[in-house]
Amino acid sequence: MNANEIRQKFLDFQVKHGHTIIQPAPLVLTDDPTTLFTGAGMQPLLPFLLGKKHDQGTRLADSQPCLRLQDIEDVGDPRHTTVFEMLGNWSLGDYFKEEQIRNFFTFLTKEIHLDPHKIYVTCFIGNDEYGIPKDTESAKIWQQVFKEAGIDAKIAEIGTAEQGNKRGIKPGERIFFYDDQENWWSRGGGIADTPIGDPCGPDSEVFYDFGEDKQDVSKYGLAHPASDGARFMEIGNQVFMEYRRNSDGTFSELDHKNVDFGGGLERIAAAAINSYDVFQISSIRPIIDKLEQISGKSYEANTDEMRVIADHLRGAYLLAAQGLTPSNKQQGYAMRRLIRRAILRALDLGISQDFLAETLPIIAKEYETLPESILSHRAEALSVLEKEESVFRRTLNRGLKELDKRLKNAESSNRSSEVRSQSRREAASDPATAGVASVPKKNVRAFGTILTGYDIFKLQDTYGFPLELSVEEAYRRGIELSQNWRAEFDEALQEQRTRSQTASKGMFKGGLENHDAQTIKYHTAAHLLLAALQQLIDPNICQKGSNITAERLRFDFNLDHKLTPEEKQAVEAKVNEWISQDLPVTKAEYDKDYAKNTLKAHGEFWDKYPDKLTVYTIGDEQNPISREVCGGPHITHTGELGHFRIKKEESSSAGVRRIKAVLE
Repeated sequence: MNANEIRQKFLDFQVKHGHTIIQPAPLVLTDDPTTLFTGAGMQPLLPFLLGKKHDQGTRLADSQPCLRLQDIEDVGDPRHTTVFEMLGNWSLGDYFKEEQIRNFFTFLTKEIHLDPHKIYVTCFIGNDEYGIPKDTESAKIWQQVFKEAGIDAKIAEIGTAEQGNKRGIKPGERIFFYDDQENWWSRGGGIADTPIGDPCGPDSEVFYDFGEDKQDVSKYGLAHPASDGARFMEIGNQVFMEYRRNSDGTFSELDHKNVDFGGGLERIAAAAINSYDVFQISSIRPIIDKLEQISGKSYEANTDEMRVIADHLRGAYLLAAQGLTPSNKQQGYAMRRLIRRAILRALDLGISQDFLAETLPIIAKEYETLPESILSHRAEALSVLEKEESVFRRTLNRGLKELDKRLKNAESSNRSSEVRSQSRREAASDPATAGVASVPKKNVRAFGTILTGYDIFKLQDTYGFPLELSVEEAYRRGIELSQNWRAEFDEALQEQRTRSQTASKGMFKGGLENHDAQTIKYHTAAHLLLAALQQLIDPNICQKGSNITAERLRFDFNLDHKLTPEEKQAVEAKVNEWISQDLPVTKAEYDKDYAKNTLKAHGEFWDKYPDKLTVYTIGDEQNPISREVCGGPHITHTGELGHFRIKKEESSSAGVRRIKAVLE
């Protein structure tokens, strides 16, 4: 039974039991400042669980795509994913424990055909300090349900997960009581952290048993449902909201009690094929098969890499199909991080070429049954992701080359240090040097085994290689980070910010180190260069930085591709055309709003500009070649510049190009 079939069976089952199927919420949130993405199936229903009336009734169900980046470092093991789909049903003051427990057990055993002998459950052990009793009601219902399936389910009191690691389980035990760290739900976590006024309550989790041989006892201790080992996997959680925390910190029962159920589709699908590896299910395994085909390597020998790639590309596709684009801010950056991590792991498989065009259609097909209401940008999703791959691969190649170069230089330096140290030791033991003061020895850390925060910042600032990817690469290569690498990185970042602030202030004065005649000419040439790029290449191009001296012009601008020889030649010719026309260069002061909204003057720092500012215009006032906010100074006519020549065009950082030019 594949994942799509399980999803549909769940929804049909819920309709049969009186539930209304509601539309899933978007993965990308725009109205919740507390989180970037929908990270839990119940998240969109929280207002209704807190008391608000739902216009579709008291029995609801859905299948909700989720993204939870706090699990990103765990991806690579058999069960953790950042993207998953949560099957959910809710009772808002309607049915309670008996119907919920029976229905879920029936769904698992009759609809999905799981072996009831492989199902284990947990309940809340109670808390005497806060006067909350043991959830014996749920345990008794479970006992009866198991009895009807021909199973004598014994009850065990475990307490904490750590106690379970030492105790394990006894023959016949199937229902386990744990404390509030395992079997209590509130928005704050455990009982003591439950917010005042919030509904809360015990939960009953359901686990599937993959067999004793899956438990690594040396690493995780004895097997039990709440263990981190691989024998048991949670496939569903039933939260019974029956209490509210009072203003004095105590708890009282709710008049109207709610049920919040969530079951991971991927995990239930894994149980259905009796695989403790969720990456073997129908919605993920085809991605793995394609990666094996592209790389020529097996999944069994490269599980970590292929799991990360498959998981991250699923998440990136869902985000792109909802209209999100990669960027350096908030949700867009999270999306960019998923793509970049996937591409890095692909390199480990020997995939050095673009590969998303081959893998993304497989993912798109798996999600084709999700509603258009949340995947409204399917048509553009593939091109958005393929473009990001192309841009990052250029950044990646340069960043990795620089990282490798630094490591090789460091290793060479380290070998030289070792040779010198050996020479000192030999000299110290030579009788001919007796009485000669020895050179003090130092504990020299093997530089090749580098990486400082300053190095990491350089890789990010110059090569667009993000901080977290540098750290991950260092970890995977066994490279030691300097003890204070984070402080070093922050120091370098702050220095750059200080320089940027100084440069920004300088922009209002023209941004020049000095005002000699040649530097002023280059300053005016920069305005012409920007105008030519906007006119010939892309009207959305803007300045991302500049450095002007008396010898040359260096100009950074946003663009996601290298200029072709023809484009460079056209830009150069256009600037020289304007120079030959000997156009006037004039300046005037305006109110900021007038300059921005009426004159449509080009500017990069509108939020920092003063209320009164200077605008330089090149060409006719009514139809100018260039009109920019600038503090000057500039020449008075373009004919003073001479011949403009582009010497070099190269990448400055991810998505930013750099032109170096001279006036001859």
